[in-house]
Amino acid sequence: MMDKYFVYILTNKNKTVLYTGVTNNLTKRLVEHNDNIEQGKKTFAAKYRCKHLLYNEEYDWIQEAIAREMEIKGWVRAKKLNLTKSVNPNLDFLEDGFLFT
Repeated sequence: MMDKYFVYILTNKNKTVLYTGVTNNLTKRLVEHNDNIEQGKKTFAAKYRCKHLLYNEEYDWIQEAIAREMEIKGWVRAKKLNLTKSVNPNLDFLEDGFLFT
């Protein structure tokens, strides 16, 4: 079985901050982001309470996922929003599809 890698974009409740990350286990990573917020960790995502999934892409190779993450991180906010809205036009929170708790 091949691993899958995900590039993802999170936001906070008011959709004022965007966070881009990469992981090989999106469900676990979403739980970790939420836990970091609850524990008051000093990470960017926790500081800005980014725990709502807006967008994700899947890759077979970690090198491709990391390159894509770095590409997206270099974009201005408007370009990130355009990418997100291309598949999630209403900016719905998508984490329920990944979290089964």
